[in-house]
Amino acid sequence: MQLTYLRYECADAFSLTCSSGSTPSVPQSSSILSFLGATTSDNEKGIVPPQQQNCPLLSIAGSQLIGYELRRGEPIMKIGHRELLSGGVGTGRALNSSQIVCLDVSERRIGGDGDVRVATGWVDGSVRVFSLDSKDMARFSSSIGVGDDAERNGLVHSLLHGKNANFLGNNNSDEFACREPLVLNGHGSSPVQMVVFDKNINAVGGRLASGGADGVVILWDVIAETGLFRLLGHRGPVTGIAFLHPSVCSATSVGVDGMVTSGMDGLVKVWDLNGQCCVQTLTGHRGPVGCLDSSILRPPGEEVEGYSDIDRKPKCRLVTGCADGQVRVWSAGDFNKPSTSAHTNSGMKASDPPNEVAAAVDKQVGDNDDDIFQYIGSLQPPANLNITSSNKDGVASIHFHPSGRYVGVCRANDRSIEIYAARSEVEVQKKRRRRLRRRREKQNIAASAPEKNTTKKRGLLDDPESDDEQENEAKDDSLLELSPQVVKAMDEFEFRGMIRAAHKIRGFAFAPYQERRGGIRVVVALATNALEIYSVPKPLKQSPGAPVTGEKVSSLDMYGHPTGIRSVVLSSDDTMTCTVSKSVVKIWNVANRSCLRSLMAAPGGSSGTSYYCLCSAFLKGNTHVIVGTREGHLIIMDVASGDIVYTEENAHDGAIWSLDMCHPSQGQSTTSLVTGSSDKLVKYWSVESQDGDDNHHPMVVHSRTLQMSDDVMCVRFSHSTDAMKRLLFVASLDSTIKVFFDDSLKFFLNLYGHKLPVLAFDSSFDDTILASGGADKSIKIWGLDFGDTHRSLYGHEDSITDLRFVKRTHFFFTCSKDRTVRYWDGDKFQQILLLRGHASEVNCLAVSNNGAFVLSGGMDRQVRVWERTKDIVFLDEERERELEEIFDKVDGSRRDENTADALVKAQRAREGGLDADDDEDEKPQSEAAVKQTILSVSAGDRIMEAIETADKESKELSLFRKLQEERGGDSKRAPNPMLFGMDPPYYVLWILRSVKSVDLEQSLLVLPLNHVERLMHYLIVNLQRHKGVELCAKISVFLIKSHQKAIVANRTMLIPLRELQTLVRKRTTEIRDTIGFNLAAIKMVTRLANEKKNERVTYEEKSMKDIWGELGKIS
Repeated sequence: MQLTYLRYECADAFSLTCSSGSTPSVPQSSSILSFLGATTSDNEKGIVPPQQQNCPLLSIAGSQLIGYELRRGEPIMKIGHRELLSGGVGTGRALNSSQIVCLDVSERRIGGDGDVRVATGWVDGSVRVFSLDSKDMARFSSSIGVGDDAERNGLVHSLLHGKNANFLGNNNSDEFACREPLVLNGHGSSPVQMVVFDKNINAVGGRLASGGADGVVILWDVIAETGLFRLLGHRGPVTGIAFLHPSVCSATSVGVDGMVTSGMDGLVKVWDLNGQCCVQTLTGHRGPVGCLDSSILRPPGEEVEGYSDIDRKPKCRLVTGCADGQVRVWSAGDFNKPSTSAHTNSGMKASDPPNEVAAAVDKQVGDNDDDIFQYIGSLQPPANLNITSSNKDGVASIHFHPSGRYVGVCRANDRSIEIYAARSEVEVQKKRRRRLRRRREKQNIAASAPEKNTTKKRGLLDDPESDDEQENEAKDDSLLELSPQVVKAMDEFEFRGMIRAAHKIRGFAFAPYQERRGGIRVVVALATNALEIYSVPKPLKQSPGAPVTGEKVSSLDMYGHPTGIRSVVLSSDDTMTCTVSKSVVKIWNVANRSCLRSLMAAPGGSSGTSYYCLCSAFLKGNTHVIVGTREGHLIIMDVASGDIVYTEENAHDGAIWSLDMCHPSQGQSTTSLVTGSSDKLVKYWSVESQDGDDNHHPMVVHSRTLQMSDDVMCVRFSHSTDAMKRLLFVASLDSTIKVFFDDSLKFFLNLYGHKLPVLAFDSSFDDTILASGGADKSIKIWGLDFGDTHRSLYGHEDSITDLRFVKRTHFFFTCSKDRTVRYWDGDKFQQILLLRGHASEVNCLAVSNNGAFVLSGGMDRQVRVWERTKDIVFLDEERERELEEIFDKVDGSRRDENTADALVKAQRAREGGLDADDDEDEKPQSEAAVKQTILSVSAGDRIMEAIETADKESKELSLFRKLQEERGGDSKRAPNPMLFGMDPPYYVLWILRSVKSVDLEQSLLVLPLNHVERLMHYLIVNLQRHKGVELCAKISVFLIKSHQKAIVANRTMLIPLRELQTLVRKRTTEIRDTIGFNLAAIKMVTRLANEKKNERVTYEEKSMKDIWGELGKIS
């Protein structure tokens, strides 16, 4: 009989405040922070409503989003995706193992009660859109700070289930679990680098654009849950996407829809979404373009006499950041052209007439009047701030303030953010006149000075400079050269201030509101897994142009480790866990994943000098934690107070790599502690109470020392409670494991067989076997009776960092630098499960006493919780599923290839072949949005199976009716259980409804032509019965478009096509009339309700009671 096991699934992940989602193969995205619940208004001043001050901040945290309430500085919500494991196994509640790269939040109109959509781009190439309704928004907006902690700490799309889900406040998590996000697959296996909602007023939350590392931009219809088309043009990863404002599109040749994208290929492309083509390419960037943002400038308005409405047109500006460190500004449309009235009324001199200005602008624009964007200069910080614009790492992120008055620039691998403010029209013209006056003064000085030869000196052996070289140099110099008369970027923007952080900045976001005194708030994501909130005040009236420095208001660093996690241990009752990373020790509540205490491993609690922590353990009573450091110290911390109560300095002369606790057995009153260090010593310590301490804090006293011949890598006690049978295991740098008796330290066994040093080992609960893992990627199982090797197991692809047995079993877990956790059977010598989810090396493990859950911590600074479920694991099925995953990866890489490119290459090969550069212009600029996936193929198989089953049932029904007519009987045939009691046409419709909208078109393409004919027959029957009109019409149109030539050639399809045409037109007209009638009724009811609400209420004097007359009377 085959052995079965229980499956472990990832239930949650914590210890991440913010993560960039970047890996060595995936560059960092500029969109990792966003505010939730922001609204948009119709006014052009960009005034943000005051109710948005309670908007939570969404931050990427590995496989989920965490929402923080900035006023309290606490997490209030989580957004994640629970799904089945690959192959359709599991309970369906496993946290997605992929990582989020970018996010964006749709806006809501003021007064609107629509859903708020949160779009996320993932490493696996999918786009997941989460929908939050008004109840979810009210859960954390209106009740913030009201009620108990359980109510305001609600989770959206809950990640916790079971009796210990105290973080929800109640156990009714099925409401969240059943709400699946919209999953859009179109980028194949390429990570999604950018997702942006179309925030224009006419399409709030309806359209979504995503850009992947494959250089493809896809436009999605979120409401219809399908992809519109793919834009092909970039040769590198897409780094920025911005939709154009409708006012810009109406003033240019784009039409009504426009979008701008940037990529690592150094190009910025402007797209016409109606024609699905590129209408302009912005060149001049000397390197990859890392980010961009576009907004309508809304500087503070000033009532100036003489300015007309034309002068107050909205000015759209596009800002791009390049790898050369330059922040370039582009003007859209004709908004940068100064008007005649503006210059006349602003006091221009006769030397600068309007005609000359207009001529200079026309010269700058050039002969191509169809260009949408024109370069107007770059943003330059003041020279006295020592900010080098030629940063070798380039610009990381650029964001406009929601009001359109400020723009922030963050450079890669830098600790500062530059804030620029938009000037008013009067200030812009003043700045321009001052710049021209200074230019004339410099020209006059240069004209009066003697002429100097500025030509480049050439050597004797150099060839004379040709005309082509002179023409190329002049062209390069004038590529981004601007006319002095044109309004430049530094005329419209002024340097407002700077934010300086203590660590490198990974991203930032402007708060969607302004402070009372006119300042702005900026939230900064640091590389240390922390968030900081800065306030940029308004300049003083005495010096309005002086730059200001942002002041740090608060920081969120309690809920995440600054570096990778080195150790994770559980308390004796499994209620708390201790995680260690470098100089920070954190205590967590296992039930709700909340941080109880954050401790700094520094002498006296100072932040100047700190200890590098490597290992930890809970002392008896779970009130104190002991930590071993790289400096050789032992530190005891009080969990309640968070103070260091005892420090054993120089406990070892080298780093303490491992320590283990031996709880007292029968007849012993003290607790023993053993430490192993790189000084080749294993020391025993007894835990005692400090003398003269009223709080009875513990301390350690050295008792014994064991000298080893090499550096000690790991030490561990056996699980025996008998002091005479207890063993001590020591792994040293010579790749061996030595076994000693604990009471006498007498040598017992020498286990050798590893080719590289052993990094982790553990013994079973009955002390019969020992499992060890080392840097040689192998796991060896030893017998503790004779020290023989039972079996060597291989599965990990890198060094094994930790190993833990499940108590009272011979099952054990291992973790490795290959970013996986594996579950093994020590008796059958085989792997049970492969658990993926970490984005970096996994360093440590902790298993609960009953094996109900496992904690794993790694260099990605997150702790993942793996819970045991009731789902049964069959090893044969697991092996088959792993093989299917390998085959699916190969098939997926083949499907990711561009079909259009393959056809062009094949045509070129048949014609004799041409250069690759010649066929660039013949490549299509757009194609179908959704690609074929495993899910779409399986959905097509289900549709074919349903059609065949329905045909078979229809034949049997017709045969049964024929027999009944011959026999003259009136009996009814029993319904077919395979069709769930439905008739064949409705069963086919039911199967079609079960297919997701994203996979519907690709699943229909899988059908052969004969199945298409049968499907159209069932569509006609359903349309006649008024069943699924919208779905049937959509499928009919798509099938006719896809198989047009084959259907037209088949004359037998003419009559069904005419019938289908009539039915589709008739049924859709009926639905349109019904919807129109309902909309008119809703408008009328709304109007009547508003009239009744605004109606003045009058009261009759006779019916009014004198409430004051009753006062003072005794009842």
